[in-house]
Amino acid sequence: MSKSLFGTSASTMTIAFITTASMSPAGAQTPTGATSAPKTYDVRDFFRKPERSFFRLAPDGKHLAYMAKGNGRQNVFVQSLDASGAPTGTATALTSESARDVSNFFWKGNGHVVYVKDFGGDENFHVLSIPIAGGAGKDLTPFDGVRAEIVDDLKDDDRHMLVSHNQRDKKVFDVFRIDVDSGDAKLVAENPGNIVSWITDHTGKLRVAVSTDGVDSSLLYRDTETQPFKTLLTTNFKEAVEPFFFTFDNQRLYVNSNRGRDRKAIFEFDPKTAKEGKLIYENPEVDAYGLTYSRKRKVLTEVMYSDWKSQHQVVDAATAAIYADLEKKLPGYDIGLQSVTKDETRLVVAAYNDRTQGARYIYDVTRKTLTKLGDIQPGLAEADMAVMKPIQYTARDGLTINGYLTLPVGVEPKNLPVVVNPHGGPWARDIWGFNPEVQFLANRGYAVLQMNFRGSTGYGRKFWEASFGQWGRSMQDDITDGVEMLKKQGIADPKRIAIYGGSYGGYATLAGVTFTPDLYAAAVDYVGVSNLLSFMNTIPPYWESARKQLYEMVGNPETQKAMLEAESPVNFVDRIRTPLFVAQGARDPRVNKAESDQIVEGLKKRGVVVEYMVKDNEGHGFHNEENQFDFYGAMEKFLAQNMKP
Repeated sequence: MSKSLFGTSASTMTIAFITTASMSPAGAQTPTGATSAPKTYDVRDFFRKPERSFFRLAPDGKHLAYMAKGNGRQNVFVQSLDASGAPTGTATALTSESARDVSNFFWKGNGHVVYVKDFGGDENFHVLSIPIAGGAGKDLTPFDGVRAEIVDDLKDDDRHMLVSHNQRDKKVFDVFRIDVDSGDAKLVAENPGNIVSWITDHTGKLRVAVSTDGVDSSLLYRDTETQPFKTLLTTNFKEAVEPFFFTFDNQRLYVNSNRGRDRKAIFEFDPKTAKEGKLIYENPEVDAYGLTYSRKRKVLTEVMYSDWKSQHQVVDAATAAIYADLEKKLPGYDIGLQSVTKDETRLVVAAYNDRTQGARYIYDVTRKTLTKLGDIQPGLAEADMAVMKPIQYTARDGLTINGYLTLPVGVEPKNLPVVVNPHGGPWARDIWGFNPEVQFLANRGYAVLQMNFRGSTGYGRKFWEASFGQWGRSMQDDITDGVEMLKKQGIADPKRIAIYGGSYGGYATLAGVTFTPDLYAAAVDYVGVSNLLSFMNTIPPYWESARKQLYEMVGNPETQKAMLEAESPVNFVDRIRTPLFVAQGARDPRVNKAESDQIVEGLKKRGVVVEYMVKDNEGHGFHNEENQFDFYGAMEKFLAQNMKP
C-alpha cells in the first residue's frame, strides 16, 4: 500500500472488457502455474518480515550485510564472503534494535555500517554508525525531536559523510560533515531558511541547492564551497529542473526537466547558461525519473521510467551485457541491480515479478556466475499468487486512467467481490509488481482494482495539474468511474464492492462512503485524512516551506475554506451507511490522530458502531510486524463479515 501523502513476456488477457475500447491492457505477465483454486495462506505468510533481505555488498566485496530477524526485529547482520563470492562462516548481528525495525542501512567504507531509525513512527530519524569489527554503535545525530537526512554518503571518503538535520530550526535543515567513527560534526552549510535540497559534486563538495518560497523554486549554484550560492534560474513549482548529479568533469549537471514541456526528460544542464543542453532521454508517453552511472568507469548506465511497469533504458554496452546474461539465467523475472562492489566485479541481483518477491543472488561479472542468497518469501508459492493485469479506462470527462486489476486465481471473472484500493500520495502512483496486500486480498477471493487517478505521478504535468483543487471531486470521480466500469463489464458484484486505502487512499475511502454512499458495502480507512482544514493546520514543521504549494494543490484554508469544508468527509458523517473500519498510528506526524478521531466520534454521536484500531507505537502506517498482523487480520474478518467472499 502506498501511503506517502507528501510518502517478460506479454500475454493476451481473455476477460471480456479487455477487448473493449474503454478498457485495454498495457501489457501483462504470463503466470507459471495454477488454474484451479489456490491454497489459502495464513495472513502472516503475506506480512511477516523476511528471514533475510536487503543484501548489500561491502565496497571491497569481502563482506555481505543484510537485514534479518534478531531481538524480535529486523536488524543488520554481517557475514564474510569467500573468494568465489559465497557467504561463509557465521553471520554476526551488528545492531540490536528491539522496539522497532531498522529502517535502512548502507556500508560506509569497509569497516562501518550506517543505519537509520525513528521512534514509534514519529519520523524523527537518527543516523547511527557501527563498526563491523565489534563495539558499540554511535548515534551521529543524538538530538531529541530532530529529523536527520543523508545528503551524501561520500563513497570515496571512508571516514566522513554529509548529513542534514533540523536541530537549530525545526523548519529547515543545515548540512554537517560528520565523522562516522568519532561522531564529530562540522557545519558545511547553514540553511538561510528556504533551501529544501542539496547536491554535491563527485568530490563531495556541496555546490548545488534548491530553494523555494512555497510557490517558486530556484536552482542555486557555486563553483566552490568557499563561494556564496548564486541563483541560476527560478521557476514556478509546476515546472521542474531537478538536478540528479554532476557530469564527470564536475562542470555541468544532469537534470530531469519539464520546463517548456509536458513530460520530464533528462538533459545535460550548463550552469553558465542556465539552460538545458544535450538531451539524454525522453519518453513519448511518460516521465523519465531516474539516471544511474558507473563510478569506476565514469559513464552513464541506465535511464528509468515507468509505463505499465518500471522500465530501464540501458545506455551502456557493459551494463547491457550484464542484463542480457542475467535475463538468460533468470527467465520469466524482472531484474534489478541492487548493490555493487567498488571494482564493479560483483553485484547483488534481484529477480522478481508480480507474483513473487523472488530471490536475491550475487553475480560475478567476470565469471558470469550466480550465487543464490535466498528467497524473500519462500512460504508463498508463486503459482498460487494472482497476475496483476494493467488496464485502462476512460473517465467521465474523457481523461484516460491507467490502473491494474488483480483477479483471484482459479475463479471465473464474473460477479466477483471487489476491493477498490486507491493509492496514497496522492502525488505518487501504483506500479506493477508483487504487492502483499493485493495478493492477500486475491487469495481471499477478492478482485482488486487499483487506479492511477488524475494527479498520479509519471504521466506528465497536465495529468498531474488536473488534480489541483480536486480532492473529493474529479480525483474521486476517477475512482468511481473505474468501479462503474467493473460493474458494467459484469466482473464486479454491485452489492459486494469495498474500498480500502491508506493516507490519501484513506481520504478517498472516507470520501467514497460520504460522497457515493450507495456504492460500497464495506470500507477500511488506514491513516486517512478526514478534515482538510485540521489536516492543513497539523502538517510537520519541516513541510512549512511547501505550505503555499499545498494551498495551491489542495486548497487555501483562508480563501477557500468553504471548498475545503465541502471536500472534508467529517462534515458528512450523516451520509455514511457503509460499515467502516478505521486504523491509525498514535504518533503519525503526517496525518494526525485527530483526523481519525474526528470521523469516529462523528459516527459515535449518531449511535453508529465503528471499528477503530489505534497503535500507540506507530506513525504513518504500521511498521512493526505484530501490528501488521493485527491490522490485516482484523481487516480480513471485517471484509468477510460485510462482503461474504
